[in-house]
Amino acid sequence: MAWKTLDDMDLAGKVVLTRVDINVPVENGEVTDATRIERVAPTVAAILDQGGKPVLLAHFGRPKGKIVPEMSLEPLCPTLERVFGVPVRFAADCIGGPAKEAVAALPKGEVLLLENTRFHPGETANDPAFAAALAALGDVYCNDAFSAAHRAHGSTEGIARLLPACAGRLMADELSALEAALGNPVRPVVAVVGGAKVSTKLDLLANLVRKVDHLVIGGGMANTFLAAQGIDVGKSLAEHDMTATARDILKAAGEASCDIVLPTDVVVAEKFEAGAASQTVAAADCPADAMILDAGPDTIARIAEVFSGAKTLIWNGPLGAFEIAPFDTATNAAAQKAAELTEAGGLTSVAGGGDTVAALNRAGVAERFSYVSTAGGAFLEWMEGKTLPGVAALGG
Repeated sequence: MAWKTLDDMDLAGKVVLTRVDINVPVENGEVTDATRIERVAPTVAAILDQGGKPVLLAHFGRPKGKIVPEMSLEPLCPTLERVFGVPVRFAADCIGGPAKEAVAALPKGEVLLLENTRFHPGETANDPAFAAALAALGDVYCNDAFSAAHRAHGSTEGIARLLPACAGRLMADELSALEAALGNPVRPVVAVVGGAKVSTKLDLLANLVRKVDHLVIGGGMANTFLAAQGIDVGKSLAEHDMTATARDILKAAGEASCDIVLPTDVVVAEKFEAGAASQTVAAADCPADAMILDAGPDTIARIAEVFSGAKTLIWNGPLGAFEIAPFDTATNAAAQKAAELTEAGGLTSVAGGGDTVAALNRAGVAERFSYVSTAGGAFLEWMEGKTLPGVAALGG
């Protein structure tokens, strides 16, 4: 789909209502990880450079439509000022008198942060009156919060229908990366899907088998697929009530000529704990008193071979119990291979989801991928082929 960016808008002298994700961790009133704030800095800078006045809309926590002082955005102002390099003012509400007065008083070259949008029930209900109250504050709407784009809320979807709307720098980068990975990718395309449960990623798997050339399945969900093929997986994490569904997915993949890559050898242990004794066995030879915790070297070699022949990679979920060594071996090896191929210019690699980002950071390769999305739910829903309301509204 087409969407406008900041470069398509006339921002000079305009109040730009900018939806951002600054839902950052805070301890004792101090921001402990400013990554999300740093990622929206280019959008704020671009608005200022074009003579616009950035007014930030954001949520924090889940106050459920009530004013919860501990979830105020005001403590973020010092960090915002440090990252943006300009004064940041604060308004005690996101609509009404306090917001209108603060917007009217905002000098050129400064930024205004409005209070938590979720202090109002109209935000999550996408109440038209609340969206109209937000829209009344500005001239242009800019959405730079892809991570909230799967929610049809007042500040993500409702307001976009009421003002000239565009994507911020981060949102535009995200959408471009995702379009390159699944919208109109260079083939062959390989997807890696890991994690614990098949049941949480049914829509994802069903969508991917129709769109990719190779689908690598790892983590606990790979055990469910092995069980579906009649393999005894011992005490491994597996959803035995999902084996029929797994067989349906395998059948659909065959009909779509999608190559499913499952572990052919596995690393097993009797306990999932640091220092536990482990061994590598054929996938069909898991001992009855052991559990599968990672893919083995033959499987790693097969994954590397698939990656080497691919042009596009999309990744969601680890290949094993990556939190504890040595059960992070397959995830780390595959991540390193993907990073090497990306740096060599032969592979476009896009990854996302909480566990995925954590795994790639542990492997030390996140910066070497083409794009790593910090959006959890929105990234997953996009991979599932679902329409994201906050994105669709930008094209309206």
